Amino acid sequence: MKKWIQVLALAAILVAPLSACNTMEGLGRDTKAAGDALTGAAQDNKGY
Repeated sequence: MKKWIQVLALAAILVAPLSACNTMEGLGRDTKAAGDALTGAAQDNKGY
């Protein structure tokens, strides 16, 4: 029984952030911004 409670608690922790569309949208924007910054840094250092 204790094992099932642990499994359910872990599942709740993992699923809760995915249930909020705004959270996932924000994560997508943050990820895109980080990718853009990385691309810019790579272009700035190209050729060195």
